[in-house]
Amino acid sequence: MPAEFLNPPSLPKTHGWTHVVVTRGGKMIHISGQAALDAAGNLVGPGDLKRQTEQTFENLRLALAAAGATWKDVIATRLYVVNLKPEHVPIIREVRARYVSAEHPPASTLVGVSALVGADWLIEIEATAVVGD
Repeated sequence: MPAEFLNPPSLPKTHGWTHVVVTRGGKMIHISGQAALDAAGNLVGPGDLKRQTEQTFENLRLALAAAGATWKDVIATRLYVVNLKPEHVPIIREVRARYVSAEHPPASTLVGVSALVGADWLIEIEATAVVGD
């Protein structure tokens, strides 16, 4: 199956992975885990889950746009949160509500993890979207 691999300049440089993979046949878009990094690769909001969540959702928006999609096209998300606690959930949901349709929310998984690849990363999110050909 042909695939298009995109690393938009508006997202940080990659090292052995691709930000966005697009497949054809009802265009399916797979977005690698995004974190709270600016375009230069600097962490935004060290120690601040809300700020990191905001930047991560914004990076996902940029990745979706690079593939010709929007948040309304997202069919699934997977969220990984370091040392997840019940009090983190409302923070994440508040930010998520700015991006995700309340009428047609994507399938979603929230997973607590002990660590992420970046030492100070608190959240990482993957997304899958589908748009028409």
